[in-house]
Amino acid sequence: SSLLLMSGVVVAVGLCRRLARRRLRSQPRLFAFLVEMFSTFQICACTNELSLLGNVEPKPHTALTLTYGFTVLHGLTLAGSTCNPCGTLQPVWGGGTSLSMGGLKVAAQFVAAVLARAFMHFIWSLEMAEPHFGALSQGCSSPMQTTEMQAFCIELLFSVVFQLAVLRAESVNPKYRVHLIALLITMLVYAGGNLTGAIFNPALAFSLHADCFYDRFLSYSLVYWIAPSLGKFLILCVF
Repeated sequence: SSLLLMSGVVVAVGLCRRLARRRLRSQPRLFAFLVEMFSTFQICACTNELSLLGNVEPKPHTALTLTYGFTVLHGLTLAGSTCNPCGTLQPVWGGGTSLSMGGLKVAAQFVAAVLARAFMHFIWSLEMAEPHFGALSQGCSSPMQTTEMQAFCIELLFSVVFQLAVLRAESVNPKYRVHLIALLITMLVYAGGNLTGAIFNPALAFSLHADCFYDRFLSYSLVYWIAPSLGKFLILCVF
């Protein structure tokens, strides 16, 4: 049921992106906002569902296999979208995108994060699959299983590694690049998923753990917003 749900989200987002591409080419700002919102919605919704499957046996093999598979699927179906506020900084910093357009895309990403969370909570309330039972009663299921300073350093390091790999992979054939990036993300999730969740995406972090941001805003904004943004800034300064 979870796989069907995530596949349905991917298909629906693909149809919405295609419709926007056909109807809104003459309105570039609205087109950019909607495409980025649809794309980020897909990643946030699917990752919310994947987070419930972490304890499916055999673990962690099932969760890591699904992470790799859906990361490849996202890479193939969401070409042209960053779906990450940190990734949006690069063209803005380099002058390829205006500050207003960059801000518009970041706004779209956080709108999508909220919509994806609301949508998944509605789906979970229907309790169509076993992992959905009790999912809404968890509250802040904190992914931070270490000290705040260590969590900050881990998310910073993972953001640097990920953003550096994305830059270095730009010269790789796209059909191989998506697998390289998916493999890297899976390795990072395996290495740090039990400590911080290995998210390194501010919009995705907010979609997954909004309750934790409400309860401990300063701590979670430092680890899941400032750390990955600082990692991206360091990469931009170096390269």
